[in-house]
Amino acid sequence: MITYSDPPVLLHDVIADLEDVVRLLQAEAPYAPLGGWYSSGVAAHARTRPMWFRGDWVFDDHAVAGADLFLRHAGYVEAAKRYYDVEVVEPTSVYVNVMAAVAEGGPAHTDNPRFHGRDRTNTPMWLLRTMLWSGLFDGHEIVQATAIWWMHDVEGGGLLYWPDGPDCPPREYVGAMANTALLGDNHGMFHQVGPVGPFDQGTRRITPSAALAPAEDGTDDWAVTDAGELRYCAPLERYRVSVLWKADVYTTEAERARRCADALSMDDVADVFNDDLAHQPGDFRFDVEQLDDPSVAATLAERYPEAVPVGALPSVFDVAFRG
Repeated sequence: MITYSDPPVLLHDVIADLEDVVRLLQAEAPYAPLGGWYSSGVAAHARTRPMWFRGDWVFDDHAVAGADLFLRHAGYVEAAKRYYDVEVVEPTSVYVNVMAAVAEGGPAHTDNPRFHGRDRTNTPMWLLRTMLWSGLFDGHEIVQATAIWWMHDVEGGGLLYWPDGPDCPPREYVGAMANTALLGDNHGMFHQVGPVGPFDQGTRRITPSAALAPAEDGTDDWAVTDAGELRYCAPLERYRVSVLWKADVYTTEAERARRCADALSMDDVADVFNDDLAHQPGDFRFDVEQLDDPSVAATLAERYPEAVPVGALPSVFDVAFRG
């Protein structure tokens, strides 16, 4: 079963020159709306998505120019070593979220797990999450540190988090967030983005083809366009800009080598599940040949359910799809 983490640590004055971040944001524009896992199967031209934009700056073998500003941040590496009491911190990914006019919260969640031999490139996300919540693969899970950095103070835009576990009320980090970061274990701690202003029109919905980029009007504004229509325009400091950094952590180099050498195959995953299912009522077994059968995912989720944190706000994605 998932091990809930210690509270995150707060870092101040993370980036020396915020103009470096502005240049990076501009160079990688435009940005597309967040969707995928939270809004699969939604009509491509329906205005169901919030103005929540995502950009990957470092992932797998891809790294954009300038992303080392976050990826190789010495303060993050040292803070992660202290937080986990480890010697090895290997930065792996950097991505940015840019949000505005989201009247509900984001999803209350723990971040998606990775295991040695199993990740999003070769394993469905629903199965990775079931592996985590089953508690059967703890010895293979890759421990990941996370830092969340905020660029500006905006209307709303806080972070709810559950360092005491999902059965206790959340805490909230909000106000005076500019150029600070929370570093900890977002894979072992539920967290949720709070509502982001402006709130005068509630959540402003867009289609999956909308885009966020600097406005082409000679100002410093950033514009959301959708099907040729301007949906929102404001200076960058009115958007909630957050940059997330992740790193794999190991106690020692010897532990890293040992764990990396012990990679799970899909047959290994099936064997572990089926050894446990054999001690449960019924005759259900996990067959890798039936991986695309929705009933298999539903049955495993029922046997190994995720926790639901108390005090979570309604998710902007749930609100959209109920309508």
